[in-house]
Amino acid sequence: MIEKQKIIDEFEKHGGVMKTSELKELGLNSRQIKKLFEEGEISKIKYGYYELTDEVNPEEVMIARLFPKAVIFLESALLHYHYTDRIPTAWQIAVDRDSEKSQYDIEYPLVEPYYQESKFLSIGVTTFEINGVEVRIFDRDRTMCDIMRYEKKLEKEVFTNAVMRYTKDPQKNIRRLFEYAEIFNIAKKVQSQIGKWL
Repeated sequence: MIEKQKIIDEFEKHGGVMKTSELKELGLNSRQIKKLFEEGEISKIKYGYYELTDEVNPEEVMIARLFPKAVIFLESALLHYHYTDRIPTAWQIAVDRDSEKSQYDIEYPLVEPYYQESKFLSIGVTTFEINGVEVRIFDRDRTMCDIMRYEKKLEKEVFTNAVMRYTKDPQKNIRRLFEYAEIFNIAKKVQSQIGKWL
């Protein structure tokens, strides 16, 4: 059996989450992985994914490792950019509408997938890093377009606060905002909701 410290180090390198295949690459066989699980050294997050039992991993890292193509979306993105103080009950993630739906049915972290056409999933994607893991998120300008598109799903206060905070954000990019608005066919709405505050 590989020494415990090497396993811990490897989990750290992977942001605290490892796939079965990665554990096997490390030199563990199925029986040894099962033993680590039964002895409570590792916990199963979902089929084929494990974390160290004593470690608390940032949920963003877990999402990035479990769903590498998903993008942090809507209210979860608003929270990241400090455009809201409200913590969503589940992580809102944008995912390909052709992806397997059952994979998002996990107990932890709670995710709320929004199924989108794949051509829209690459628009305005940026990343930030936690524990050496890149987490995909829509940039602040794309996020504002998203809240315009999904306004009915948001509480009025969340929506209004987000617009006001965005207009005061020195990192906003108005040109890019309107480029995205054209793509999503919401330029008039963006102009009327955000343009008046600029």
